[in-house]
Amino acid sequence: MSATLERSRGAEPGTGPAQPSGALRRSADWARRAPLLPALIFTIVVTQLPFVATLVISFMNWNAYYPDERGFTGVSNYVSVLTDVNMRDSIIVTIELTVVVVLVSLLLGMVIALLLDRKFRGRGIVRTMMITPFLIVPVAAALLWKHALYNPEYGLLNGALTWIWSLFGSSNPPQPDWITTAPLVSIEVALIWQWTPFMMLILLAGLQSRPLDVIEAARIDGASAWQIFRYMTFPHLRQYLELGGLLGAIYIVQNFDYVFTITSGGLGTANLPYTIYQTFYQAHDYGRASAAGVVVVIGTIIIATLALRTVSSLFREENAR
Repeated sequence: MSATLERSRGAEPGTGPAQPSGALRRSADWARRAPLLPALIFTIVVTQLPFVATLVISFMNWNAYYPDERGFTGVSNYVSVLTDVNMRDSIIVTIELTVVVVLVSLLLGMVIALLLDRKFRGRGIVRTMMITPFLIVPVAAALLWKHALYNPEYGLLNGALTWIWSLFGSSNPPQPDWITTAPLVSIEVALIWQWTPFMMLILLAGLQSRPLDVIEAARIDGASAWQIFRYMTFPHLRQYLELGGLLGAIYIVQNFDYVFTITSGGLGTANLPYTIYQTFYQAHDYGRASAAGVVVVIGTIIIATLALRTVSSLFREENAR
């Protein structure tokens, strides 16, 4: 009798209770997904629709100064972006800015993380103080460097030079205009100051996940501190270095605040985001600015894809332990 009932419900004898039908399973799936639909729709409206509009405008000849000439122009905007001298220079500046800031921040972040990984009195307070620069609003940080540090008349750097020269009995200390003398370096130093804590946090997390028993065994076997770092600590930090570099590159490629605030794009410091700003708000060439924006988005997506792969590999390694 029970076998007959099981067959009538669509299940084979001895296979347990009948599974829900395809329609019921689909309805259950939609019931679980329904609460997420408003957030998904909001995300699409806020992020994807503007990008689609930008993509469409990038193929148009659209300049506010010549409204009668608006129309489809194909890939000529992209050709202009890649062949224009100012655009090429801004791309080079963007690459140089990103590479220098990421590499130096990683190096300093590793040194500071190695120091903070040691046990000493007040370590928690020192860690909090080291993180503080990364928590400052970028525009406020840029204003701080421009006026409180770089200013040739009352800046802290020239004040320190005056004090050092006075120790040697000199009454005529140098008072350089830092931004005019080294404009791109001035921006890079300010960015390094703010992004070093971010790299330090990632690398410090990597240091605290090391297998300490293996390191202690190597120390007992006579390995020096340099050998432990070279053959054990540094290979362990490789993926954390990659993650910090990729995440930092994603944000620094799009940096606009420091360039706009410190130099206003002058003295050869205009990066690609600032050039897009000039093209859109000053030249009112919406098609060309949109094409440059799409180029930046494509580059950011490439970097983000590499970052996500690095994060996935980190999770796989943690789960395999």
